[in-house]
Amino acid sequence: MLALLGTAALALGGAVALPATAEAANTLSNPGFESGGLSPWSCSGNLGSVVSSPVHSGSKALAGAVSSSDNAQCSQTVAVQPDTTYTLSGWVRGSYVYLGVDGGPSTWTTSPSAYSQLTVSFTTGAAQTSARIYVHGWYAQGTYYADDISLDGPGGGGGSDTQAPTAPSGLTVTGKTSSSVSLKWNAATDNTGVTAYDVYSGANQVLSVSGTSATVSGLSPATSYTFTVKARDAAGNVSAASNAVTVTTDQGGSPGTGFKQAAPYLYEGWGDPPNPSTVMSATGVKWFTMAFVLDSGGCTPAWDGSRPLTGGADQSAINAIRSAGGDVVPSFGGWQGSKLGANCSSASALAGAIQKVIDAYGLKAVDMDIENTDEFENEAVQAKILTALKTVKANNPGLKTVVTFGTSTTGPTYYGNRLIEQAKSLGAGIDVFTIMPFDFGGGSDMYGNTVNAAEGLKAKLKSTFGWDDATAYAHMGISGMNGLSDQQENTTPQIWTQIRDWANGHHIARLAFWSVNRDRPCPGGGVTSNCSGISQDTWQFTKITAGFTG
Repeated sequence: MLALLGTAALALGGAVALPATAEAANTLSNPGFESGGLSPWSCSGNLGSVVSSPVHSGSKALAGAVSSSDNAQCSQTVAVQPDTTYTLSGWVRGSYVYLGVDGGPSTWTTSPSAYSQLTVSFTTGAAQTSARIYVHGWYAQGTYYADDISLDGPGGGGGSDTQAPTAPSGLTVTGKTSSSVSLKWNAATDNTGVTAYDVYSGANQVLSVSGTSATVSGLSPATSYTFTVKARDAAGNVSAASNAVTVTTDQGGSPGTGFKQAAPYLYEGWGDPPNPSTVMSATGVKWFTMAFVLDSGGCTPAWDGSRPLTGGADQSAINAIRSAGGDVVPSFGGWQGSKLGANCSSASALAGAIQKVIDAYGLKAVDMDIENTDEFENEAVQAKILTALKTVKANNPGLKTVVTFGTSTTGPTYYGNRLIEQAKSLGAGIDVFTIMPFDFGGGSDMYGNTVNAAEGLKAKLKSTFGWDDATAYAHMGISGMNGLSDQQENTTPQIWTQIRDWANGHHIARLAFWSVNRDRPCPGGGVTSNCSGISQDTWQFTKITAGFTG
């Protein structure tokens, strides 16, 4: 936070320079939220709202809907006079509610059943012309309420100057570690001159600098952050926000590492399912994508929509995989069948169904295979799935979420692009966007078309999230089809090796194929459930995939 607030300096000799005494006048706008709206207050995560009950006085108050990952901070920036003492007070209700000023003091109380007054004083710095006042709750402590917030003191700023600077432009990421991100941007302009640039992570101001670059430290490893920058002049006028950039910090340890998963599909529903322990011993593969979790009726998850969630062949296979030192990521959806995404009545109901599978197997990751017109080409269902994934990710710290969908030879289709855009808009926090580069009429060059499709995905992730190349690749996956596809495209072991090597060289997150059941030779056998239709060694594609390290 910006350290601008401090006591006025004392003269070392002669007369003592004391801070001015504030005149009793509330300089905040909309202090009791009686306008019925939040403006000019701004709340993180869009979690603030104006309610009519409970209130301290008048007919309105602020409600902050705290979540497990957001303290619902609401703030307002006001013009102040330098070297002046101000008193901040407000009435709050809830568990662990804070009131304070950026870079200065704060105070808190817990008063769940009645409003309680908080008061704190601070003195502005010798050149300070603005202050950011905030109120917030605490993570997972429930909704808090605030009313009648007052900042007693003289209005400030730069006299008649009311012109804000232009927005900074060209914000980019210049470097990152597991705990920091470096940024740069183009200078803003102002009629009297820009005095500072405020750097925001989401809705929270995290840094203020005088130049056009900054390094934000103290971040968490392997975590996605979105940054913007605003310019400020001496009168306290603040510009609009710059373009946003989103970046994921490194995992820690070896730079550039993160979530990596070599996980071919294993399906217990057909295709002479092999013993997974035998496959693991022969190939070295550790992860399997287990297909498919569907709806057995009433938004109830079951394997293939018919086999029991626990106690059946699927659980036996998972137990064998884990006994051999591996693990699984269940895949929800697929091309056909009754799907949870389409049939659960709401995002919360879908999240509850996914949670049942997470709880049944203590999962580290889930995959949503979004296909066909009922899910992939239904915009409302897309949003439902992404919102449900956001919910389970928040409720299961460390859980990785994967979405898998079809592609063209040059990158995501209209619905793939929309899926990515919705993920950004909803703040879904998807870890891996996996494309399926087959059955797209790709012709004979399956390596070239797969790489082109992946590069198209990378470009879309960069333009949507503001990521650099490395961050975009680290959020990507490829899920191919070994041997002959339904459209007679032929991915040979040699081509799959090339694809794997490209995936390793670009450090993507996930490599899979459909399927281990088909990873057996049958030259001229066509597209069948238990062999690839081409000449190959048994489990050859799985062994190649096991060499994926990202």
